[in-house]
Order: sequence, then structure tokens, then C-alpha cells
Amino acid sequence: MIDEIRTAAQRVAASHGLDVVDLEFAGSGKERALRIALEKNAAGRALLQAEIAAAAAAGNTEGLPERLVEGKLSVEQLSGVTHEDCAAFSRDFGTLLDVEDLVPGGEYTLEASSPGLDRKLSRPEDFDRFAGCLVKIRTFEPVRNNRHWQGRLVAGAEPSSATNKITVDLAAMKQNSKSRKAGVNVVEIELANIERANLVPEI
Repeated sequence: MIDEIRTAAQRVAASHGLDVVDLEFAGSGKERALRIALEKNAAGRALLQAEIAAAAAAGNTEGLPERLVEGKLSVEQLSGVTHEDCAAFSRDFGTLLDVEDLVPGGEYTLEASSPGLDRKLSRPEDFDRFAGCLVKIRTFEPVRNNRHWQGRLVAGAEPSSATNKITVDLAAMKQNSKSRKAGVNVVEIELANIERANLVPEI
């Protein structure tokens, strides 16, 4: 069921110039909620980047996020999604869900939003795209006797079909005691061993 809903969500999102970042069905009975995190697709982010560059070149940065202007935040870290985007997606997607009866059992709440600055990373291309950013990772199996790691995703160490691993620079963030006891500055983690990964906002 979730796969069908995800496919339908991506189809509707694409028609609005959006991508589905995450989708979850939570709760039970009348409290069920279908939560979908959306962002501008690659073309939309490129357009946003061009608009920001043009505004900065013209010296008219009013209304732009301060951290973006200062270079502390990249356009890739912004979803670029507006309230209007979410409303339009919800309207069209809600209609599709009802027409195709994709959610069995009747009542549920549809919630569409941006993924936030602490967005979830799940696909290999996510780790490639956000190389250089701070991340927090929890693994299924311990790596060097630890399941919790945080640091900077090493640029140039993006996962490939040959390695299927990511590299994290631990020196970029304060580590927990288990991480410090591991006695390493860099750790390699297999993609298949990642239970959860999120960006860590740099403020």
C-alpha cells in the first residue's frame, strides 16, 4: 500500500515541480495521518539558486534568508517549498487518493510540509548531494562498538556501486564517549547498515 501511495505522491509532486523526500503513515483509527515531506525538484532548486545569485549580484538581498546570503547555508539545504506549493499538492493528491481509493479504511489526515533543515537522508543520491554537510547517523549494527555517529559527510566520498559506503569526518562535531573511545577521526559506514540519517542544521 505504501509503495502505491508513494508512487502516486511522486507523480502528483512532479506535476507541481516537486519531489517527495519522505512519506509515512502514522497513528491508527481516526487519528491516522499520512505525512509527506516535499521539496522543489532539481530544476526548481536550480531556478531558486539562479534567482538568489541574481538578487545577490544586484545587491538586493532583502527577503532572502540571512544564512544563505552569508554562505552558511546552501540552496541544496533549502527545500524551497512554499505554503502555496503544499496546499496545491494536498488538494490534487487528496483528490487522487480518494478517486483511486489508495488509503483503505476511510478517515485519515493528509499533511504536506517541507522536510526541514534536519531533513532525513535515505537514498544514495541524498548522501552525494549533501556531501560537505553535517550529519547524524544511527546504524543497525555497531561500527567500532558504536551505533551513533555525527560529523561532516566527506565530499568526494559519495556512495558508488563499487563501495556502497559513506565517509564521515568526526572532527567536525563533538562526539559522545563511545565515539571518542573508537580513537578515529574518520569513520566509514555501509549504506545498508544505516538505520537513520539526518542533516544537522548549521546555525
